Amino acid sequence: MAPPAPAAPGLDVEVLIVDRRWRRLVPDVARLARLAAIAGGGAGSVVLDNDLAIRRLNARHRGRNKPTNVLTFETPRGVPGGDIILALETVRREAIAAGRQPRHHLAHLVVHGALHLRGHDHHGVGEARRMEMQEARILHRLGVPNPWKPRGIIAVGPGANPGHIP
Repeated sequence: MAPPAPAAPGLDVEVLIVDRRWRRLVPDVARLARLAAIAGGGAGSVVLDNDLAIRRLNARHRGRNKPTNVLTFETPRGVPGGDIILALETVRREAIAAGRQPRHHLAHLVVHGALHLRGHDHHGVGEARRMEMQEARILHRLGVPNPWKPRGIIAVGPGANPGHIP
């Protein structure tokens, strides 16, 4: 992986591995989560937990009684940091469904969470596209394939190698 972009001044990212299964799913998971958070603009902490814990947080804070892949919690205005919390089973399931390496999906979700902490959002079409483009640029610097680029499409056209699958 390439060196990350600097985080917000004076901001160190703490990685808490609550569910130990993360260590088996993603080798060197703490380092990867830290690099992705810093590349995305920083966070106070990245918490690697499981679906049950995330479901409870999602129900309490968002009124949705189901797990989700990533939750972010901002700090009060003017205070650097924020928390990015990820659910192991959901991240693993989504990575498998998308045909991606779990480490790449984890990096993407941490970057996504860090961008949310920096004020980015994806409610509108234009906002979503800008956020996706920013994620792709950051992930490229980390050596992670673009999650928004379709995979397994056969190249056709003049000069294309029809047997090549990007």
